[in-house]
Order: sequence, then C-alpha cells, then structure tokens
Amino acid sequence: MRTMRSAAHARAVGLMAAAALCWSLGGLLIKSVAWPPLAVAGGRGFIAAVFLAVFAPRFRFTWSAAQIGGAVAYAGTTILFVTANKLTTAANAILLQYTAPVWIALFGAWFLGERATRADWITIVVVFSGMALFFCDDLQFAGFAGNLVALASGVAFASMTLLLRKQKDTSAEESIFLGNLLAGVIGIPFMLSAHSLPNTRGWIALALLGVVQLGLSYLLYARAIRHVTALEAVLIPVIEPILNPIWVLLVIGERPGPLSLLGGVIVLSAVTLRTLHSLRTNLMTTPPPATV
Repeated sequence: MRTMRSAAHARAVGLMAAAALCWSLGGLLIKSVAWPPLAVAGGRGFIAAVFLAVFAPRFRFTWSAAQIGGAVAYAGTTILFVTANKLTTAANAILLQYTAPVWIALFGAWFLGERATRADWITIVVVFSGMALFFCDDLQFAGFAGNLVALASGVAFASMTLLLRKQKDTSAEESIFLGNLLAGVIGIPFMLSAHSLPNTRGWIALALLGVVQLGLSYLLYARAIRHVTALEAVLIPVIEPILNPIWVLLVIGERPGPLSLLGGVIVLSAVTLRTLHSLRTNLMTTPPPATV
C-alpha cells in the first residue's frame, strides 16, 4: 500500500541519518585511543562483530558473491579510510572518500537498475562543492599516496553500498559481520606489535567505536538500505563529516571558520532538499491500494 511503502522509506531515511550520527563520533573517539590506526581498526572491528552477533537478527550465510563481496568491500572501506588518515590530511581523506556517490551514480544503473536522475547529479555537484569549501583550510595537494588510498576508500564505500543494496531482498547484516571480522583479523599484527595497551579512557573509546560507531550504525544502515536507493544510501550519510566538528566544538571548544560554516550549510541544505524531494517522489509514485 502507498502509505506503508512511503512510511518504510521515511523510516529508512531516519535510520540513515542516525547511522551518520553514529559514524560522526569516529574522529573524536579515535584520537582517544593510543594505538596505531590499523590496530584501532582491528580492535573496533572485533568489538563490532561481537555486537552484531548478539543484537543482529539470526545470520543466514549464503556465501554468495554479493555477501562475500560486501564483506570485503566493507573491510576495505574501514581499513583504507584509517590508512588514508595516516598518510594524508583528514580533510583530504574525508573529501575523497565521499566521491562514492559519483561511482554509484555511474554504475548503479548497470549493477542495480537504479538510474541517477538530474536531481541526483545536481545534488552530487553541490554536496561535493560544499564539502570542498568546508574543508578548504585543511585541503592539501601533498600526500599523493594518501590521496590515492583515500580515493580507493571511496571506491570501496561505493562498492560496499552497491553490494549491500544488492541483498535488499535477503539480509545485509551477514556481510557487515564478516567484514568486521576480516578487519579485526587484518588488525591483529598491528595490535600485537603495539608498544603498549590503551589506558582506561582508550578502552572506553574503543568500546564505543565498536559498539556505537560501527556496530549500531551499520545495523541501522543494513536495515535502511532495503528501502532506499544505493545513491540515497551515500548522499544522506554525507552529513557525517559535517557533524564531526560539532562534536569537537562541544567537547574541545574549537570553533570552525566562516568558510567551513558556509560549506556545512550548503551540504546540509543540499542533502535535506534531496531527501525531501525523494520522500515526495516516493509518495507520488507509489501505486494506490487496490479497490474492490
């Protein structure tokens, strides 16, 4: 029925926004863990896997290409992004990871039959411009290797989203669970080679990273992606990097500059308008209930 489908889509949009809110805690929490980046990625991956094993619906492992590919792409997204932050500026890493909407717009029609509209392309351009403005003070042309890794993380993010969306009629939680396990295994050598263990504050931050920033967020993401397009699944969470400085402002008191504020307003406005347009379109195009 029209109202049921529209309500499911609206709830999915809300879940995507909630997932982005959880993701945005990453920057602040990672700084509290005195461990190498890949050790942090591995530790939070293991914790997230345990969280999902307890709170996700019963897993149904089919070992299909989409399920395995989604797991590999998920692990690649988290590991490449952490590595990029080590090799280039955080601004470059975030901006290049969020090239993901471009890859989905280009390949979504071929892989999923979800063709990008003119409104989608306009939103992508506006969002990317706003993010460039938001991070303009910290963007650098140096760190070429790090920029390539960050770009690869954007490709991995897009691949993960396409493969999770491919499983919309089954379940995407299995891919996320396996991806966290894979990230954890890759991080083991870096955890063992670390000179010391995190302190109490670090363990608390690591637990929050695993439970909230990865586990809960991707549980919400997996449920939401059944009812939104792949492009929506990366355009709505683009509010995540804009939320990061808000946490820094609240905790540390560091205020963003005027250009950052302008860029943030542009991004939030573009995502909000695109989401409202999507909700309105979904309501208008859903077929009415059958009459007897």
